[in-house]
Order: sequence, then C-alpha cells, then structure tokens
Amino acid sequence: MSLVDEAVRAGARLFAACSVVGISERSLSRWKVGGGEDGRHGPKTTPGNALTAAERRQIAQVATSREFRDKSPKQIVPTLADRGEYIASESSFYRVLRTQGMVRHRESSRAPTAQPRALAADGPNRIYSWDITYLRGPLRGTFFYLYLFLDVWSRKIVGWRVEAEESMDHAAELITRICEAEGVQPNSITVHSDNGGPMKGSTMLATMQRLGIVPSFSRPHVSNDNPYSESLFRTLKYRPEFPARPFQRQEDATAWVACFVEWYNHRHLHSGIHFVTPADRHAGRHCDVLARRQRVYEEARRRHPERWSGQARDWTPTTVAFLNPDANTLLGAALRDVA
Repeated sequence: MSLVDEAVRAGARLFAACSVVGISERSLSRWKVGGGEDGRHGPKTTPGNALTAAERRQIAQVATSREFRDKSPKQIVPTLADRGEYIASESSFYRVLRTQGMVRHRESSRAPTAQPRALAADGPNRIYSWDITYLRGPLRGTFFYLYLFLDVWSRKIVGWRVEAEESMDHAAELITRICEAEGVQPNSITVHSDNGGPMKGSTMLATMQRLGIVPSFSRPHVSNDNPYSESLFRTLKYRPEFPARPFQRQEDATAWVACFVEWYNHRHLHSGIHFVTPADRHAGRHCDVLARRQRVYEEARRRHPERWSGQARDWTPTTVAFLNPDANTLLGAALRDVA
C-alpha cells in the first residue's frame, strides 16, 4: 500500500499503480477505511472437507507406486474405483502432487513453449519488431509481400520493402541496410519476430549473428507475442486510402506503402507515445513537443480553473517501452519511476 501511495504522489494514476501490484482500486479504498492495512489475510479456518495429512501422504504414495508412477490421475482414480477403492478425486490428486512438485510434462512430445522473455527499451534502436504481411496481387491467390521493421520504443518504421516472394535473403538484406542507416552498434539491439521461415532461416540468423543482433521469437501460433507489428499492419490495412482492389504491379504496391510510411512516421500522432509522431520521438524531439503542450494545458487551466476538476493532463514522456512484459518487469519499472 505504501508503494501505491508513493507512485500516486509521484504522478502515477491510481488504477495503473493498483494493477501493477495486483489489487483493485475498490479493495485499496476498503482497506484504507478499515485501518490502512493489507486485507489479504487468507482463510482463517480449515475447510471441513479438506484432506487430512494422512490422506495427502496416501495420495502421494499411490501416485508414485510402481503400479501407477507412469499413469496420470485420470487413469489412477478410475482404476482404483474398479477395485472398489476411492481415495480422492482426480483434481485432488493433481492438487496434492502439484504442491509437492510432482507434476511434470512426461510425454515424449515437446513441452508447451514458455512465454517469450520480457524485453524493455529505454531509447531508440534497442528493440525492433518485424513481420511480413500479404498484399493482394492481380490474380486470385497471388500476393506481394511487405517486409516491415518497427522500432518498439519510438514506433517508427525504420525499414521496409515490397517483394514478390517470401525470402530470408530479402529479410537479411533489409536488416543489414537498416543497421547501416540507423548506426546500430553490435550487441546493442534485439530483433523480435514470429516463427516464420524467413524469420528463422539460416541466412537471416547468420546475418543477425554477424551484426551482433540478439534474436527473439514469439510462441508458435500466438500472434499476441508480436503485438506491435500486428497492430501496425492493422493500421495499414484500415487506412481509408488502402486500395479496395488488388495491386496490379509490384511498383504500385511499393508506391502506396511509401506514402503510408511517410504519413505514419512524420504526420501520424501515435496514441501509444502520447500523440507525437514516431519520427519526432525517434529523433528526441518529442520532449519539446510535449513540454509545449503541457504549458498550453496549464495556461488553459489557469484562465478557466472552474472548468477543471483536477490537475491538467500529464504530458510527461514515457521513458520505457515493453514487449511481452511480465508482472515483475512492470513492477520494477514502476518502482524506478517512483525513485
């Protein structure tokens, strides 16, 4: 509760501070009325239907016995029932085994893929997100392919190209050109993508290793692990000027994407970065833009204080951008901001 109070005094919104520490605003208000102490004390009594210590030991012994050690509780419980024995339900077996660290993936198949490593960028050219999207071609079932790299911190499109096929060679050439144009130093950047062939191809991986780039990949078939690229492609294809008819030539698709990139980087006020353009944020000009905007709001509040129920809108620039953050990453960032 003291961490939430510190964050709010430092300018954070209450709902954001509460979400980071895992409580609701209503719970916080209720605890403050009740004396200002954390109200999460857990149950004070043992349920009447709880398993006894002897029953828990019996479950563990049965599940690890020579007869049942290679079977799941869903097989153990019915087998025992056929013998006229009942110890506990399948869920109780799983619960007891889980508390003792005995639940493991034992199949020969690959275990479920863990969530990608949490990444945080505190400036431009720290994390790139990239992907390939289809642009319809002149014949049914034919496409042009848009390769597009986005800077996660600034949201700027740092490189793109339209090709007639998917190829790891095109991707490798593009990332090499981007690193040269942006002055990216070895071992200073992570590039995140999904698990497509061009992303994990030998040429692309060898090029990233040569450039000192750390690769990062989404889980298979999980589009939410690469949200920045997915969101950008949605913005691209929902623009009012996006052609309703297929592109007739590769040159037509290239010309249209060039116009989109110019608008997106230099004229689009991006909601994820306090409504400044990606180009301004990438170049560091966003601080001056937001400072002027803050002064305008404060002057408007000074002229008509009766129209404002609280402080003027906070236009302080965000300093860190996250990709697939976990709770610990978010909490650490919040504490750094307070400090």
